[in-house]
Amino acid sequence: MAKRIARVSLATNENYGEKGRMHSRNGNLVAWDGKAEFMSQYLKKGQEIAIQGRLSHRSYEAKDGTTKYITEIIVNEVLPFGRKEA
Repeated sequence: MAKRIARVSLATNENYGEKGRMHSRNGNLVAWDGKAEFMSQYLKKGQEIAIQGRLSHRSYEAKDGTTKYITEIIVNEVLPFGRKEA
């Protein structure tokens, strides 16, 4: 049986930067099997959620020969706070 995977881009409400130049942080979530199924069925874009997971760091070689680095959160638990109409 094939494993199901969900890869989700996440925007956070944490801001950083110098006064007048604030930025939101973005990250990537990865969920497997049952959690991937739950996220694909019950979560909507823009919905607030709480995530518990672990950080994963990996690298790969791009087509141009450069090494790219990725940090992701591997989801252990996900808690939706409500629905936002899309």
